[in-house]
Amino acid sequence: MSLHGQQRSAAAFPLDEVTVAQLQDAMAAGRYTARRLVELYTERINAIDRNGPALRSIIELNPDALSIADALDVERKNGRVRGPLHGIPVLIKDNIDTGDRMMTTAGSFALQGPPAPRDAFIVGRLRAAGAVILGKTNLSEWANFRSNKSTSGWSGRGGQVNNPYALDRNPCGSSSGTGAAIAANLAAIGVGTETDGSIVCPSGANSLVGIKPTIGLVSRTGIVPISHTQDTAGPMTRTVTDAAILLGALAAADPDDRATVTGHARIDYTTALKADGLKGARIGVARKRYFGYSSVTDKLIDAAIADMKAQGAVIVDPADIPTAARLDDCEFEILLYEFKADLNKYLSTRGPSVAVHSLKDLIAFNDRERDREQPFFGQEILINAEKKGPLTSPAYQKALTTCRTRSRTLGIDAVMTKFRLDAVVAPTGSPAWPTDLVNGDHFLGASSTPAAVAGYPSITVPSGFAFGLPVGVSFIGRRWSEARLISLAYGYEQATKHRRPPTFAQGASVK
Repeated sequence: MSLHGQQRSAAAFPLDEVTVAQLQDAMAAGRYTARRLVELYTERINAIDRNGPALRSIIELNPDALSIADALDVERKNGRVRGPLHGIPVLIKDNIDTGDRMMTTAGSFALQGPPAPRDAFIVGRLRAAGAVILGKTNLSEWANFRSNKSTSGWSGRGGQVNNPYALDRNPCGSSSGTGAAIAANLAAIGVGTETDGSIVCPSGANSLVGIKPTIGLVSRTGIVPISHTQDTAGPMTRTVTDAAILLGALAAADPDDRATVTGHARIDYTTALKADGLKGARIGVARKRYFGYSSVTDKLIDAAIADMKAQGAVIVDPADIPTAARLDDCEFEILLYEFKADLNKYLSTRGPSVAVHSLKDLIAFNDRERDREQPFFGQEILINAEKKGPLTSPAYQKALTTCRTRSRTLGIDAVMTKFRLDAVVAPTGSPAWPTDLVNGDHFLGASSTPAAVAGYPSITVPSGFAFGLPVGVSFIGRRWSEARLISLAYGYEQATKHRRPPTFAQGASVK
């Protein structure tokens, strides 16, 4: 099939750009069933993910999806609808455990084999809400915590994910598969995970809305970890409304994740969807640190700021996060210590059936399987993490205290208090760079680190295109400010509506 034919086929897809509410209306009216939705999305995946443009965003399909959909259709026929996600197909990242017939591998052959023994807590939440787990998405292997020379979106098991807006461009990681798949309408909604940038960057690079929640809002139990102080799952969707619906389903207290038990009260986040959400809001611009690395990005974000002002926002420019430039060293030290401790703990839950039971085992496995696991880049981050001591080490404790103080008290909280802000905005990142498996990522810049290190929320929303490549704008807030950020993001989205589906072009539109 020609590329032109691929574009026509993609445009003709009957579920193109449909929302959760539209799918619910269609099922309520009898125009679709949950089974039919699964069939259509599966056909779409076979047409453009496995074939055609070959996005490689899906690592595995759920063999039980149709039977699950059938059961949910029976419930609907009998008058029971569990909520807004009843019968809605969802894709989840392949580092989230499912106690079914699908594997959970973090993209690595080291975990290939028998499935996880039980669902991750958030998977249980999705099932209870009536969502159909359609499949698992490809990702940057081990959530991109393996090598300093890695290529985002590559995993040994899944290969390289391609950006649907320009197939030679990177989808950003580590939730690259979820980003590419939801952008390409391979499912209604998706779930990614983030330690630093792994939800918001692929969302920005794929013209999606991505929410990185406050640490403690969403459970991490049953998710392959990097860092218990920074890891979280979150929504990746085509609209702010769908993100709010999905966040409401994911957010709950989990007795096995202490951060969630002491967390903030959960609410119906759709109540924050106000078209005038920007009116009277005080928005700070983090200009010094997060502008200047990409002129086309700067132009789009300056236009976004003007749009916010036109919607009644009070713009404080600049309003920089004072310590933004002083987080990288302490953050990486924390991640090395926590990855070793947290991964070893997680692997103990997988039992004897997997090939590795510790970080040390994983390093040895990758060396034995060098042809499959290290054809393009190594595992120096894993090796450095293995050298670290326990979490009682003074070096770890010092780094943790330093990073928390700099990112919270002296960082986000300081700038927001000083200027009485509702949010800080910044470019989510630059337009996608060409994928380069030989030299690794050509990363220009991003604004995810302060919120990631602080454990505070951020939301990215589409803010336009540069040479056919999406760019996002991020709203960053205080702890537990998801509802306020959703209101701001929705107001901006409704005023601008920059989201548009991909064309599966071979490259960026530079002519």
